[in-house]
Amino acid sequence: MSGILDLLNSPMGKQIISGVSSQTGQSTDKTGTLLSMAMPVLMGAMQRNASTPEGASGLLNALTSKHSGGILDNLGGLFEGGVDQSVTTDGAGILGHILGGKQPVVENALSQKSGIDANSVAEILKVAAPILMGALGKKASQNNVNDVNGLTSMLGSMSGAPQGSKQQSLIESFLDADGDGSILDDVAGMLFSGGGNKKSGLGGLLGGLFGK
Repeated sequence: MSGILDLLNSPMGKQIISGVSSQTGQSTDKTGTLLSMAMPVLMGAMQRNASTPEGASGLLNALTSKHSGGILDNLGGLFEGGVDQSVTTDGAGILGHILGGKQPVVENALSQKSGIDANSVAEILKVAAPILMGALGKKASQNNVNDVNGLTSMLGSMSGAPQGSKQQSLIESFLDADGDGSILDDVAGMLFSGGGNKKSGLGGLLGGLFGK
């Protein structure tokens, strides 16, 4: 098992899981399971959203301004005393932008798979979205990504699911699903299988970002 689990098993990943867990009152085990499924789906949604010039330009502007990665530099402050409402409001805006009308479908499917109630899933995603944006912003800064072509390339490598690939197709099918959540089994299975490439995809690159 590799990929996203590398991130979640890193010191920063454990701090994220613990903080998100305390925010919602869910167990760290369930929170970690949920994040391991949710983050690649959010990543796939961001990649799909950036497939248009307008979407890519908007995301690039967000990463180079508001979401440059600073949120990752003070996770202790982020979770101390509960996550500030400005962060969850920001997260709600991110989710609404990248998931649109599919947001309830995604939240309900993740709830079914993780065993966490849908309301708590929604709260967890509101925190996870700004953290993922921060990770993307930090990676963009490290790689000097300053144009749409560079952004598209970075998203493709970080998602581990290039446009047209089987995994990208699964994630898009999930985002377009009718709410039964069955496609999530396939997505989760691919994530946990590691695909034979120990450091490929979202988890490998984020794991590297977090010092793994």
